[in-house]
Amino acid sequence: MKRDIKHSKKRIDLEEIINPLNGKPYSENYFKLQEKINALPVKQYEKEVINELKKNRVLILEGATGSGKTTQIPKFCLNPEICGGKGVCCTQPRRVAAISVAQRVAEEMDVQLGEEVGYCVRFDDCRSDKTKLTYMTDGMLLRELMGDPKIQKYGVILLDEAHERTVSTDILFGVLKSLLEEREDLKIVVMSATLEATKFKEYFDNAPNMSVEGRTYPVTINYSRYPENDYFEAAVKVVSKIDNEPEGDVLIFMTGEEEIEEMVARINSMKTKSHMIALPLYSALPQQEQQRVFEKVNGRKVIVSTNIAETSVTIDGIVYVIDTGYVKQKVYLPSTRVETLQVTAISQAAAQQRAGRAGRTRPGQCYRLYTEKGFNESLPKQTVPEMLRTSLASVILHMKKIGIKDILHFDYLDAPSPQVMVRALEQLYYLNALDDKTNLTEIGSKISEIPVDPQLAVTLIASIDYNVVDEISTIVSLLNVPSIFYRPKEQEEKSKADAAKAYFNDHESDHITLLNTYNAWIENGKDSKWAWNNYVNQRALKQAESIKNQLLGILYRMGVKQQQKPIEDVRKRKELIRKALCKGFFMQSAHQVKGGYQIVCDNRIVLLHPSSCIGKREWILYNEYVMTKREYVRTASSIQPEWLFEASPKYFAQLDKFKESETTRALKRVKRAMN
Repeated sequence: MKRDIKHSKKRIDLEEIINPLNGKPYSENYFKLQEKINALPVKQYEKEVINELKKNRVLILEGATGSGKTTQIPKFCLNPEICGGKGVCCTQPRRVAAISVAQRVAEEMDVQLGEEVGYCVRFDDCRSDKTKLTYMTDGMLLRELMGDPKIQKYGVILLDEAHERTVSTDILFGVLKSLLEEREDLKIVVMSATLEATKFKEYFDNAPNMSVEGRTYPVTINYSRYPENDYFEAAVKVVSKIDNEPEGDVLIFMTGEEEIEEMVARINSMKTKSHMIALPLYSALPQQEQQRVFEKVNGRKVIVSTNIAETSVTIDGIVYVIDTGYVKQKVYLPSTRVETLQVTAISQAAAQQRAGRAGRTRPGQCYRLYTEKGFNESLPKQTVPEMLRTSLASVILHMKKIGIKDILHFDYLDAPSPQVMVRALEQLYYLNALDDKTNLTEIGSKISEIPVDPQLAVTLIASIDYNVVDEISTIVSLLNVPSIFYRPKEQEEKSKADAAKAYFNDHESDHITLLNTYNAWIENGKDSKWAWNNYVNQRALKQAESIKNQLLGILYRMGVKQQQKPIEDVRKRKELIRKALCKGFFMQSAHQVKGGYQIVCDNRIVLLHPSSCIGKREWILYNEYVMTKREYVRTASSIQPEWLFEASPKYFAQLDKFKESETTRALKRVKRAMN
């Protein structure tokens, strides 16, 4: 009897020191982290969450930012009685969050990242056959559904940050809701940081909901007395004020990468009493640099971030928040069929989330660079769901690939406008991705597997016939990373940067200018010093190289053989590159008229962006529409109008339906001459 008791005691000790996930002894760090984990507010709800999930197939969980829901709830779901021995998947709206949370959870569970705990984001899949818990972007889960419509490998799917209402999360709501009828073993957890829980509960037929308290301290809100004309300079003034305040790190919300890097440089050039060290945080930042915001520094940390730090990423030690009141959002213009990034005012809900970041560790201060009247009267209560303000072409393509036939009557959480829906279906029809009955075509099926915008995917497929696969895959990759050109603010440095770029310029095509720069970087051994001297962003070029390799891998798996012998006639090769671009971007073409360029599809007059190097050309196609104080098109290439008719005979067959204009008349003349 005594032997049995000793044997039992020994077995319990082993369970405490051996990690059941990998059979290895727990490290010292694991036991240190347990104290922090046990102090998280969500930890006291563990039994309640597990019991709710044993009884129900859907759970709506509202948890304050910093409660620990993102790191801990997926771990609770690894309980075999909940996941049924299958994997657990937790979606995030942003890649930064998916990667950083996966790293943190792997550390907490004392396993190697990419083995038992992994992540999957566009162009970066860090998982293995051993992976039991995956953090991935919502868009990547949609892609997985294309290959496996029942996603059998997951027993539990958690939709985190559901309040952000990205297009992909909203589509996942509908897809997973219908999947519940087909898979009795599937469980869904919807996690949100704001008061949208009621809407989610109703959508999932009155599913049970739980609320998890956060660990918060009071935050004093400081409004501007008058509206700020320049929020950048206003933020710098507040930073100087905080320099004299008691210790505590600072979080500044800005709108985008360029603005963030400028603010970081500005703060790091200031002489500060509290030894301020500014660090950037945005999605395109490489993983190693993102990690720096979580590390301790010898001084006061000032993190300058996009809205990613509102809810997706939690950084300890923040006591002061500076809220500029703005965010950069995608806005879709159905008339021009293009998306543009616009700086817009945030919602009141977003402002509350930003302020809450200051009260995580002790009482904090939030400086709002707008007036209290502006907050109450000008800011919308909630952020408009992305579904209602973005192009749906990509997502419709994914829905069709998953097998959703009736796009118009899909069970949307908030249905997009019929105009936006019809425009997206038209665009896919003219790109030959859908037939006239809106069924997926062979080309549509292929481009749905390429993780870039449909127009770029069509261009990539077209490059095969033109024998410019290598060139186009490089260009497509470069269009999917931040700008590869640095242009400093100082006039002298700006002139040097422009002179360096002029060496790569192609006066017929900004796209080929990008290609020339990339090729020069490769020829110079990818040398960082060369990149620095030529005002070129080495980090973006490395990202592009990685994306290019993956795109070529996708084409190879589709059966595309290696490119034939490159075309030696340089002029001919450049022409074929522009013809391939025309296959994807014929709907984004424009004709030179008095006062700028007239867009073919809606007669809008725009200007060529000052960064373009192609000069005045009669006909152009463009990659991007930019709306600031004036309307611009950016990254353009000159084309022959005849190429438009070759690129899409069915689109330009309807010239009589186009609005009458100088551009339409010019196209009709071209058509007559061709006939």
